[in-house]
Parts: sequence; structure tokens; C-alpha cells
Amino acid sequence: MVKHQPLQVYEKQVFVSFVTGIYGCRWKRYQRSQEDSSRWECAWFIILCSSFFLLLFWAYFWLVAQNDFNEFNWSVYNRSGEWRDETIPILTSTTVGFSYITFLMILALFHISLGQQMNLYWVHKIGVLATLITTISGVVTVDDIWGDEWDILLVSLQSTAPFLHLGALATLTAISWLVAGYVVRRERSNFHVMVLLIYIVILLALYLAPLTFTCPCIMDRHSLRPRPDIIGRRGAPMLAPENTMVSFNRALQHGASSLEADVTISVDGVPFLMRDRTLRRTTDVSKVFPARQYDDASFFNWTEIRSLNAGQWFLESDPYWTVETLTARDRSRIGNQTVCSLVEMLRLAARANGSALLDIRKPPPEHPRYRSWFMDTLWAVQKAGISQKRVTWTPDTDRGRVRGLQQTANEKLSVEEIRQRGITSLTLHYSKASHKDIQEYLANNVSVTVYPVNDPWLLSVLWCSGVPSVSSDAPQVLRKVPYPIWLMSQNAYNFIWITSDLVSLAVVIGIFCFQKWRMSGMQNYNPEQIMLSAVTRRSSRDVNIMKEKLIFSELNNGLSSTEELSLYPENGYARYSDGGVSD
Repeated sequence: MVKHQPLQVYEKQVFVSFVTGIYGCRWKRYQRSQEDSSRWECAWFIILCSSFFLLLFWAYFWLVAQNDFNEFNWSVYNRSGEWRDETIPILTSTTVGFSYITFLMILALFHISLGQQMNLYWVHKIGVLATLITTISGVVTVDDIWGDEWDILLVSLQSTAPFLHLGALATLTAISWLVAGYVVRRERSNFHVMVLLIYIVILLALYLAPLTFTCPCIMDRHSLRPRPDIIGRRGAPMLAPENTMVSFNRALQHGASSLEADVTISVDGVPFLMRDRTLRRTTDVSKVFPARQYDDASFFNWTEIRSLNAGQWFLESDPYWTVETLTARDRSRIGNQTVCSLVEMLRLAARANGSALLDIRKPPPEHPRYRSWFMDTLWAVQKAGISQKRVTWTPDTDRGRVRGLQQTANEKLSVEEIRQRGITSLTLHYSKASHKDIQEYLANNVSVTVYPVNDPWLLSVLWCSGVPSVSSDAPQVLRKVPYPIWLMSQNAYNFIWITSDLVSLAVVIGIFCFQKWRMSGMQNYNPEQIMLSAVTRRSSRDVNIMKEKLIFSELNNGLSSTEELSLYPENGYARYSDGGVSD
């Protein structure tokens, strides 16, 4: 008697080879295993997941922080003294790193889905660690030089939360396939129960997450207030050098109803427009007055200031990648710009029937005009011929001396403080102006201007909140936003929310039931029957036979060595004799 073991048949598994080959450099079948991954490899999977979620957070931050790229570059300039667009290398490295980690994450999830043992290749381990360390370094650096910018994450959720919720719901629903396969196909243990409970808790929390959302654009469209007025902040600095006549003209051409400028008082009492403390960044002071390039701009007289070129730097540095879009005539005009005086800007606003918002920088105590800066500014307003009611300035000090001029505070105040100071308007950073605060100010007849607003999503959120005006570096961008980018009634959103939750719940339950049915069927089926049926279903030419084993067992004290055993090929066997194997 001969006991036969069925032929072991292997089929090509191209997809499995692709997944295990790229992830762990395991291209051959004998290199793969379906045993449990080691604790070391599980630890690397946790590191990979941590890198993915950190990079996801990092990429989202820079996506919404586009509104403030100009502020970031300015912060870096104040520290380094050199003006460069530092966002380009950050965005490039973030895109490459996120794409790489996401690809590895997908491969790791395929390993779990296919039941393959995870074994991350050492090259990938170095890449994951390098990406993780680089991202952590970036987070620490941004927190040091631009820590206030983290507030934009909470502000952005007022616009993106409903869409992020749907994306997270779809992702977590898809992951239920892996969770169900992991929990159902194995014997129960405390760890498996813990995984299941954690998944259920996260899923339930996600189902109820919309209860915590504050989205101004979830409202009745009939309650939408008029579009906010656009204030050209330093003109249109993305199209022309900031605080120059060309920049202010461009802002008015692109729909700005008001102009905002930074005012500095010269040593001989002439108010002029300059954002920085020095003249280095936006003029050629390093060529004309090299010994004084680091001096405070207010210690130059007007004649010296007027002799400086205030446009050539824009053409050379191209801070917003817009110079290529300029015509030869525009470049010639920009290249001949000089520092703009306050009188010139106010006259332009008066001709355009607009208004002006002035951010005045007081001279230092040792400045000759330290005590007369207010009168110098008032003289410029009167000389420009603009109505004083159309001029608003900060800070809101010296109110006893201001008659006819509008003053605004650039800090968040309570309604009681506003009434005590006699202020009728506030100019606030968008991170300080919550939806609740805006509604309270408007209910008490306090006008609110929010800055800087450069992206359509932020304008839409503030528009839905009822903000009367916004200050922008990009009026040419906001001009293309005639309506909030999305607006939805509360009933419509409730329907979408509840429907998506119910669909997700039904899909998750269905996946768990299917996985349990599939695994129970496999456990009740004889593996030898699976192997033999697989052979009989397919023709021999479609099957690659890689390994054969014949196990012979003797019965009744075995067979003699001279006995010949005949195995018939027509029945799927080979012929064996003491001379060997013959077909």
C-alpha cells in the first residue's frame, strides 16, 4: 500500500509579490510568510502610522496657512534679515514626504488585508525615520517663529469640518474590513477584544462629531448679509510693490473700496508709508546710504527718503511669483516707483471716493517728532482734502485730540470697554474674531474689520458670519468670489449627516457579517479538498507545479526493495520502480 500526499500546486500571485516586494523586498514566495508579525515589525508599523498622521496634520496646516504665506516670509525676514520665499522648500518637502509615507501606509494595510507578515525593508525604515524627524523639526521651528499661526487650524474647521467628517467617515468605514478580518478569523483574546472596542468607540465618536461643529455657512441663505467690503492692505502687494502708488491703484482696479497703509513719521515731520522698521527690504537704501541701511526709517528726512527707489526690489526678488505676468510697461513703471507719502495715498482714495485705514507707528522717544506725530498726521489728512469721516486710524490713543476722525482699536475688547472708550469699530486678526464675538459686536452696532483675508474659504466664513469688511493682500483673488464657496441650510446638512452615518453603520455591520461567514466557511472546509478541487478545476497547462512530494508508508511490515510499485500517469501519478521514477 502506498499513501499519497496530493500534489502541491502554486499559482502566480503578482499583486502579492508587488506588495511584499516593494514594502519588504520579499519578491519570492519562499521569502513570504503568513505568520504573525514580530513585535519589532509591529513597532515599525506604529512608527509608520505616527509619521502618516503627523504628516497629514502638517500638510493640512500648510494648506490652510496659504492665507498667511506673506506673514510667514515677513517673520522669517525679521529674524534673518533676508527676504526669501521660504514656503517653496517647505511645500516641496511636505508633498514628497507625505506621498512617500502614504504609499508605504497603503502597502502596510494591504499586508494586513492579505494576511502577510509585515517586514519593512531597512531602506524604508531609514526613510520613515528621516521623514518623521524632519517633520517634527518643522513643527518645532514653526512653533518658535510663527506660533500664533496654529490658530488658523481651528478657524479653518469652520469651513472644512463637514467635508473632513465625510472623508473620515468613509476611511473608517473602509478600515472596518481590516478590523473585522483581524478580529473574526482568529481565536478570541483580550487584545482582539480591545481592538474591537477601540474601533467601536472611535466610530461612535465620529458619528456624533457634527454636534460639536460651528460652521457659519450652515445657515438659511435668506439670512446671508451683503458681501464684505474689501480693503486693499498696502494696496495689492502681490501685483505691485507694497505701499506704492502703483499698488494702491491696482487695489482700486480690482474692486477694493478702501485702502490700508502703514504710516511712519520722518525726522522732518512728513508722514510716509513703510511697513518695516528699516528701509532695507523695500528700497535701495543699501546702495544709496550703505552706512545707514540698518537705521530706523523714521530717522531719515523726506528728501533722503524720496531719493530711494521703492520698486526695483519687487522686480528682482519676485516675492509672489507674479513678475512674469507683468507687461513691459508695467515693469518700467514699477521699476521707477519711489516711497509714497501719506498725502499722495489719501488723495488717491479721495479721487476714487474711497476711505482709508491708517496703522500709525509712533516715533521712538528720542525722535524729534515724538510729541508732534499726531499733528503731523492730522496736517497730512487736511492737506489731502479727504473727508475726515472717511479716515480711520489706529492706535486709538489721544482720543481727546481727535475730532472728526474715526479711530479703531486693533485688540479684542468687551462691549463694555468699547462703550467706555467711545469706539465704534474694531480691526481684529481673524484668529481673534470668533463667530460668537462677531455676532455680539454687530448686535451692539460695533463695526468689525478682519485681517488678513486672502483665501476664498476665509472670506466665505467671515461673509457668513456677517463681517462688514475685510482687509486683504489679494483683492484680485477675492474679486473672483461673488458668493460663499458653499452655503447649506441646517436641515439639508442634518439630512446629509444622518444619512451618511446610517449608511456607514449598515456597511460596517455588513462587512463584519460577511467576514464571519467567510471565515466560518473556510474553517469548516478540508484544506486537502480545497487543494484537490483547485487542481481539478484548472487544466494542467494553467498550473505551475513547483514542488511534488510522495510519501510512502509501509503496511504489514512494508514492501521489499525489489518490489515494483506502479503509479499510473493517467490517474495523476508517476511510475516508481527500484530503478527510479519513470513516466
